[in-house]
Amino acid sequence: MIDSQVIDELLNDKSYHIEFNGHLTNHVKHAVVALAGLGASAEKIKAYYDNYAKLTPYGYGLEAPRTSKHTISEDNWERFFGKRTSYSSYCDFFDQKEKELGMDELLRRYLPPLLPGWVGSFTHATIHLGWALDVNHRWMTIEGLAYMAFSYVSCHPERASSGQGGRYPGENAVDSLLRLAGVWQGDHEALHGWVEALVADTASGVAAGIHPELARSGLQYRIARMAKEGHPLIYETPAWIESQDVSTSWEQLYYVTTLIYLAMPGNFVLLHLITSLHAMEQIANRLPEEQRKDVVRCFWIGMLCIMFSRADFPRGTKLAALHATFKDAVDDVGLPAMRQDWERIAARSFEEEEEHNPKLVYVLQRVWKRTGGRSIYRAAAAQFTTTPELPKSFEEPPTE
Repeated sequence: MIDSQVIDELLNDKSYHIEFNGHLTNHVKHAVVALAGLGASAEKIKAYYDNYAKLTPYGYGLEAPRTSKHTISEDNWERFFGKRTSYSSYCDFFDQKEKELGMDELLRRYLPPLLPGWVGSFTHATIHLGWALDVNHRWMTIEGLAYMAFSYVSCHPERASSGQGGRYPGENAVDSLLRLAGVWQGDHEALHGWVEALVADTASGVAAGIHPELARSGLQYRIARMAKEGHPLIYETPAWIESQDVSTSWEQLYYVTTLIYLAMPGNFVLLHLITSLHAMEQIANRLPEEQRKDVVRCFWIGMLCIMFSRADFPRGTKLAALHATFKDAVDDVGLPAMRQDWERIAARSFEEEEEHNPKLVYVLQRVWKRTGGRSIYRAAAAQFTTTPELPKSFEEPPTE
């Protein structure tokens, strides 16, 4: 049995800044949630935490908390969105507000302005918050809210066409994915060239307001540049977002993001669609019902910003073939072999230095169980990723 006191102490730890070496995210508390959820021992989780703090998979250790430049208050808390400043003061602000209002009112009041920026820090601020809500941990929730403000990058959901009732009636989320994949496959050269030209011009991006530290990133800069520029395909909001129950949309989105990941198994970027989707669902569950479709819309738009930023898209023919394979495939959840397979996948993930792997397994095992054993989730859970090499821009010191 996991020692809940050990887990609580780790999630309450304030010894480290939320990022290191500039803009790299401190993921260690996400790993604690995943490993605990998969049944790892408290000793193994504590050892993982300590080892990660000393040396992350990127080759750097975690850093001490940074001194805030500004005091965050009710008057200015939105002024510094995405300015990458005063994280600890944001924590103090939300900490005090939670004591005054309670958690439910804090989330109701302060989450909606933050949601458009959910793709900031490559979705990790959203993951920090959503996974904190998953395990109902107060301090980690405070950190998540602060990190969302600190790293905010708007995906501009206000540009969406939903005010016209949505586009493409009759589609579901899979249909929408296959349609977009078909557009990319049919016009790949032009779309690829447009994205690469857009992200190559870092001077224009910084001049347009993208934080200079993200230009050092490569990946985060590409996402921020795409989110700022946008593309009509991203904002043609499909009708299913408005017309169907939110619970149906979440189930379809888990299937869609997993289908995308299986089309490019082990892809580090696409894995984040799955783990951030889990976060967004947890966030939506804590908001009033009338706001939950807004979270679905934000996720769909932000997901496409991330995918388009790669200057590539999974081939429509491959996605269609995988969909034909998995759409009706269901495991017999009562078979001992199924339980043993998940135990082996989880045990493999415990030994991974790359914490995104136990996170992947944690989310997909949950979805597998709640969908009655849909085979696609077990198949994808075994497709582990590796830590990407940092770009040459990291040879330069951080801008902060």
